[in-house]
Amino acid sequence: MKKDKQEVLEQEEVSVNIPESETGKDTGENSVPENSEGDKEKQLSELTEKLAEVQDRYLRLSAEFDNYRKRTLKERYELIKTAGEDILNDLLPVIDDFDRAMEVMSSSDSIEAILEGTKLIYSKFKSILENRGLCAINPLGEDFDPDIHEAIAKIKGTDGQAGKIIDVTQKGYSLNEKIIRHPKVVVGE
Repeated sequence: MKKDKQEVLEQEEVSVNIPESETGKDTGENSVPENSEGDKEKQLSELTEKLAEVQDRYLRLSAEFDNYRKRTLKERYELIKTAGEDILNDLLPVIDDFDRAMEVMSSSDSIEAILEGTKLIYSKFKSILENRGLCAINPLGEDFDPDIHEAIAKIKGTDGQAGKIIDVTQKGYSLNEKIIRHPKVVVGE
């Protein structure tokens, strides 16, 4: 089929009359002068310079981005490495208090003084954690919510305790309103 079309095209002579002004053969004022060799070399050198400039800019930008990426990775690594430093600095006085309490416990016979000192250390420790956004979740008596609570058992309760939390076996905690440990609860039937 291709041969038939080629033969037909070869046999037909198509002549198109194009005015000389459109072909560029016109010698009048409207003709576009051809570029001389000097102009072509000048354009080529300008394009070569432009290409070199763009390539240089690309290389510099690429190197700058690579340096930025490496710098942010290093900063992120350092941040992760020292992320707990602030809270640990806050907890150091609690450790000091425990050290002093251990010394007093070994030499003191007063259980009330030891108990009072331990309560003070506990409250100091708890306040540091609360200041950092840690909150205890104690859902005793609330309705069971499987999104918040983890049921470990069901027991028969009184009539008003069906679907309610009867006992909390392990407290839950949230950090800045995000649950980090779900409370383990016993639910009434």
